[in-house]
Amino acid sequence: MSNHLKFYIDGEWVAPVKPATLDVIDPSTEEAYTTISLGSKADVDKAVAAARAAFASFSQTTREQRLALLNKVLEIYNRRYEDVAQAISQEMGAPITWAREAQAAAGQVHLESTIKALEDYEFSHQRGGTMVVKEPIGVCALITPWNWPLNQIVCKVAPAIAAGCTVVLKPSEIAPISGIVFAEIMHEAGVPKGVFNMVNGNGPDVGQVMAEHPDVDMVSFTGSTRAGILVAKAAADTVKRVAQELGGKSANIILPDADFENAVRDGVNACFGNTGQSCDAPTRMLVPASRHDEALEVAKAAAEAHRTGDPRSTETQLGPVVSQLQYDKIQGLIETGIAEGAKLVAGGLGRPEGLNRGYYIRPTVFGHVTPDMTIAREEIFGPVLSVISYEDEDDAVRIANDTVYGLAAYIQSQNIDNARRVASKMRAGSVYLNYPAWDTHAPFGGYKQSGNGREYADWGIHDFLEIKGIVGYAG
Repeated sequence: MSNHLKFYIDGEWVAPVKPATLDVIDPSTEEAYTTISLGSKADVDKAVAAARAAFASFSQTTREQRLALLNKVLEIYNRRYEDVAQAISQEMGAPITWAREAQAAAGQVHLESTIKALEDYEFSHQRGGTMVVKEPIGVCALITPWNWPLNQIVCKVAPAIAAGCTVVLKPSEIAPISGIVFAEIMHEAGVPKGVFNMVNGNGPDVGQVMAEHPDVDMVSFTGSTRAGILVAKAAADTVKRVAQELGGKSANIILPDADFENAVRDGVNACFGNTGQSCDAPTRMLVPASRHDEALEVAKAAAEAHRTGDPRSTETQLGPVVSQLQYDKIQGLIETGIAEGAKLVAGGLGRPEGLNRGYYIRPTVFGHVTPDMTIAREEIFGPVLSVISYEDEDDAVRIANDTVYGLAAYIQSQNIDNARRVASKMRAGSVYLNYPAWDTHAPFGGYKQSGNGREYADWGIHDFLEIKGIVGYAG
């Protein structure tokens, strides 16, 4: 707790220039359990100056030096693994088993995959008489969300450092404690002064200042599409690179030849993972019209099997959503779904039975949802699934692509050739066939209003590099 009121700038834990604080709320109790400091432009200026000063030397380090540094970070991360899991569980209400097996694990595997990618990354190659060189872009502002705190921190910080960049990180002020633990890990690993800096704060006072700062060369942002647009506008005046991973409303097409019962049940489970708070969650389940009611029976049973409750219990599957704001938004969208005529199959308004405090949502399934309904178009970000009918494959593809988003799509079929064919028609950055294992070496990012740029492994490293052509290099 000693660092909760401090920022990490130029290799030291420092107090904010202008004191301001924010309570951090435990969403399972609705009570504050600690307090953080909120930064201002003065703090951002200090952090950016430190990163700018460090860039001159860090950008010239060798691959081997950066590999040694990242391996040391991984070593310390593994030692602090339980601290990371506990922080995430309390700050965002993630069930402790999920916090350990998914949330904390995400930071670990991103470090591992970045290290592997850096070992083999090609930073230069000769094309005729020209040498093409990939060089670190410079000082990078990294703005990360609350829903996958360490996943997004590590899949930005690790590739930026692998590329030779220096960074200023702003974690979400809603779930900031895991970010403080990560800064402690970086410090213990011996990251050179100024290479990694962290300032807590809100979007207008810290995030926007970072995005528009003239000494920042790149912004990497993960969050809502609305906030991403503001970041891009703030960055435009200085023509800096902006990478964005934004919202989603991903379709899950269950083709007629799928193992139907398992596909529906696993689709519900995938939608409800992380209490529905994932930007790539399969929140629109598309089923053949002739089997719609059958799908609802399976989905209802799957939803009602979820155990919602105290995140501290290892038996809990769904914790609370992160905040009162999110709770109220989700309740409003459930109410809208009912009002617009969708069939409420499971869940609904209010807290689950037996829970009288905490931001808990009843695991909810809507059936007979039409593509024009609000719940089929807006990102809900909670454990709410919409089941939609399609007439044939072309109709399913049309419905799936009829969205402003394009982060992910899911295809279920017992015929892999069918699944691949439909995947080729999806306007989404990631397509998952038959609920595969997570692949942190695959590119991750979106089409359309789900963003631009790609993260994970070598794809992430690439986004933090500039390309230089040295013409006449051959002499």
